[in-house]
Amino acid sequence: MATALTDLPQQDPLIRMQRDLKRASQKKPEDIRWGMVIDLARCIGCHACTLGCVAENKLPPGVVYRVVLEEEVGHYPMVRRRFVPRPCVHCQNPPCTKVCPVTATWKNEQGAVIIDYNRCIGCRYCLVACPYAARTSDFGEWYTDNTPDLPGKLVGRKTAGNDYELHPAAEYGMKWPDRNGGSPVGNARKCHFCLHRLKVGMLPACVTSCVGRATFFGDRTDPDSLLFELLGSPRIFRLKEELGTQPSVYYLK
Repeated sequence: MATALTDLPQQDPLIRMQRDLKRASQKKPEDIRWGMVIDLARCIGCHACTLGCVAENKLPPGVVYRVVLEEEVGHYPMVRRRFVPRPCVHCQNPPCTKVCPVTATWKNEQGAVIIDYNRCIGCRYCLVACPYAARTSDFGEWYTDNTPDLPGKLVGRKTAGNDYELHPAAEYGMKWPDRNGGSPVGNARKCHFCLHRLKVGMLPACVTSCVGRATFFGDRTDPDSLLFELLGSPRIFRLKEELGTQPSVYYLK
């Protein structure tokens, strides 16, 4: 007996996005334009994307690349809570790059706004210039500060308490094994679309960790991609679009 199409299980969008990513990897880097779509109707405010990002990038206290904002929508008594994940929106006309006095932050050929930690002097001009408050400063803090396990003094030793913080973090394809030297400490930090994962054919951590499958990623120029399909939705919008920053992160109402 034939099975009706409606009876078939719906394909996980992660599978399609993985195929889209593989197809994008066949293109020249300069022909790719990365983008993200976040469906606010699907977001349940679980913060799994935030935690996934922190774990992936080994972020220290006070440094968060992807916050989940909460807002009240409607008028009493018909009100509800809406959750708005807000990573760096990777503007195509980014204000942050214009104010950096040492050109430590710029937009790469694929449309991602990135930071060179070796150039950054920690002036924080970019933090002030970003209209989305998507940048934070790394003050070199540890989760184990004021505890018996002080990682700053235990570098090189292996104990159960400090393994996580001493584990090297990968950003932009580089390793930062010691945050006390040659590291992002004192610099501005932000979401970078998990470029180190894209390089090896993996989707960003926030996409794969999303419980509600509310985050979509891909090449905005690929007409066969799921992302391109979603960009045609009448529900689509961008944050503070009136500023002319042209974000690469879109939202579905």
